[in-house]
Amino acid sequence: MKITLKRTPEQVELIKAMASRNRNVAYEAQVALAEFIGPVLAEVLNNAPTVSSLFQSLQFDADDNPSIPLDLYYDIADEDYVKVWSQSHAGGLPSSQVLPTVSELKVATYTLDSAVDFDRRYAAKSRMDVVSKTFTRVAQEILLKQDRTSATLVMSSLAGASIKSSPLTANTQVFRTAVADTVLIDDFNKLMTLAKRVNTSWIGGTPTTRTRGITDIVCSPEVVGSIRAMAYNPINTAAGVTTDAAGGTAGITSSVVAAPEQLRNELYQNAGLDSFMGVNILEFNEFGKGQKFNTLFDTAAGATTYATFAGARTAVFDGAATGDEIIVGVDRTRDSLMRVVATDPDSQSEMNLVADDQYSIRQNKIGYFGQIEEGRIVLDNRVLLGLIKGG
Repeated sequence: MKITLKRTPEQVELIKAMASRNRNVAYEAQVALAEFIGPVLAEVLNNAPTVSSLFQSLQFDADDNPSIPLDLYYDIADEDYVKVWSQSHAGGLPSSQVLPTVSELKVATYTLDSAVDFDRRYAAKSRMDVVSKTFTRVAQEILLKQDRTSATLVMSSLAGASIKSSPLTANTQVFRTAVADTVLIDDFNKLMTLAKRVNTSWIGGTPTTRTRGITDIVCSPEVVGSIRAMAYNPINTAAGVTTDAAGGTAGITSSVVAAPEQLRNELYQNAGLDSFMGVNILEFNEFGKGQKFNTLFDTAAGATTYATFAGARTAVFDGAATGDEIIVGVDRTRDSLMRVVATDPDSQSEMNLVADDQYSIRQNKIGYFGQIEEGRIVLDNRVLLGLIKGG
């Protein structure tokens, strides 16, 4: 992430005015820059490629009390009560609220903020690079908090997901790869099948359009590497899966190619692939064995056991550095992952950036304070599916 202020005559003059000996002139210039850069920071945060971007924004006025009518988001054939996952404060433990479908959910919001300052002499010398990096730091600090908050909510919701229409053992929405510690096309195929089964229409039947399913796969660089490895497999380093007469996994055979020739050519020509089988691939370093988000899922899963799609190799999730790793499938065609965010009544910006007036002339500093008021919820955890690569 990088925010750059162009060195135009107008912006140079504005930056220099921030260091004026006249306090009124200096403060007015600082406020003017804040009003200009605030909406820019909000746009940067909304478009950053993080787990936070999986959530759909729902704006409300800063003085309002946001609520969501649950009966508009659930099937009319659903039972009287539904589960909604939310957090009461940033970074808090997500909780599952059991609420009537004919109810309005009051969304608990919290504030994410950041405060920075820099020496006044940098403004006097019109050091655009220093000012730019200052606002970059504001965006980075808030983005870090958003990412952790989003990941905690997603992982807790996925680990606690259970639906009667699931074909998996114990009605879970997470299963293990068919071959231990190996990801194959067959696993992604089963993930898509599971998505079709658990995501029904609003009356519990077949959707009028067949677009519902997995739209995004969120995974580690190692998993993306496994997908790329399908490109050089005659040379077959990861064999496919064969099945016996009963439909169970018979084992690994060295004669089976892990991907069709055409698909392998596409993978080879697009080594930095951003999609696979029509599904977007989101690659994050926080995913993978022993990584932060993997540990979050391990903590949320607890003693829950997960098996393969066929019901074999049942075991609890092992979040150790040499254990399992979680791959998350997301269906973003449904309105479920919601981010309720307050907007400024004047600028309509989600980011409230103000000049920090706590510094006296003797301190020789210029400061800014930025904050976002938001709340995140998972209205329907059927949009989240998991694939475990490991033992």
